[in-house]
Amino acid sequence: MNPHHSPARSQGIHYFSEGWRLVRLPGIRRFVIVPLLLNIVLMGGAFIWLFWQLGKWVPALMTLIPGWLQWLSYLLWPLCVISIVLVFSYFFSTVANWIAAPFCGLLAEQLEARLTGKPLPDSGWAALVRDLPRIMKREWQKFVWYLPRALGLLLLHVIPGFGQTVAPLLWFLFSAWMLSIQYCDYPFDNHKVSFQQMRQALKQHKTDNMQFGALVSLFTLVPILNLAIMPVAVCGATAMWVDRYRGQYSRQ
Repeated sequence: MNPHHSPARSQGIHYFSEGWRLVRLPGIRRFVIVPLLLNIVLMGGAFIWLFWQLGKWVPALMTLIPGWLQWLSYLLWPLCVISIVLVFSYFFSTVANWIAAPFCGLLAEQLEARLTGKPLPDSGWAALVRDLPRIMKREWQKFVWYLPRALGLLLLHVIPGFGQTVAPLLWFLFSAWMLSIQYCDYPFDNHKVSFQQMRQALKQHKTDNMQFGALVSLFTLVPILNLAIMPVAVCGATAMWVDRYRGQYSRQ
């Protein structure tokens, strides 16, 4: 992959589409299998369960709407559904990412070696086992950063009127940024770049990275396609790392 990319190639939509292409590369597909299967089991099962629960949760949210806004219920009802699906999909994708983190890191590692022709010095299954404590610590750092912000946004949902209209948009924007952090973190972490450094690097191209995260978030809501989104997002984020950040942060 040519590191001297054009402005069009630097956009989040380019790296998202690259993810769909790279995930099918010969030699890379075998590293996609475990994240793919984990995502199918967790996200597939979670959305089937959610489908049966929506009939209870949506009416409960609608009771928070004051009487003087009841005439807007036809508009607020779909917003309530969107809110629940956004929060739910992000929660379960977070759980899936915790479980699949070691395999996503391995996928990012192998794809980077394929794109650059330079394998990481400490790579492979044996290195993966040795790095498990560090990988889990990194996932915990992301969770601690994410949790208070997510709780703050969730509290907005209980504000009558305002919560049902504004909170879904704010949650979508937050999810876009968090998913960008989640998936870009795998190649950064493979190179031992700290979580704080990684977030600062992503802020330098925040609009493009938000675009990438927004596409991941949207596809997380699409049945069938959302089952494949985890490895696709890892591949897209790794391509972004190689093009945009590797020259600055790689120790090779």
